[in-house]
Amino acid sequence: MQDLNAGQLSIKAMPINSAATPLQLRLRGRSSDRHPEHILGPYFASALSAAAEQNVPLELHFQELDYFNSSTITALIQLIQEARTRGIKLTYVYDPALRWQKLSFDALGVFVGDGLDLRSV
Repeated sequence: MQDLNAGQLSIKAMPINSAATPLQLRLRGRSSDRHPEHILGPYFASALSAAAEQNVPLELHFQELDYFNSSTITALIQLIQEARTRGIKLTYVYDPALRWQKLSFDALGVFVGDGLDLRSV
């Protein structure tokens, strides 16, 4: 799985060490593009394919992300729906001490039980 560098946003794909290790994507910087689905959509599709090929869950880490806009939330919801369709366990890990993350992921909490696991650190 390749890393992604797109403007102020970078995503580092952590190597899978074993069958019990999820494919981890660590987001850093800012996701403020008005149409992030053009970049994130294909990248997330590739991540889902890699997770399916390795038969591991997919885990996105947002703790080092400074900001994402409402357009990014749409891309994250699309990822939830696609992971559910493909039967891939998906976890979003965030930092509730960051107010904007707490508010954003509280809102995404409606998808818990619908294929998404939220975990705060």
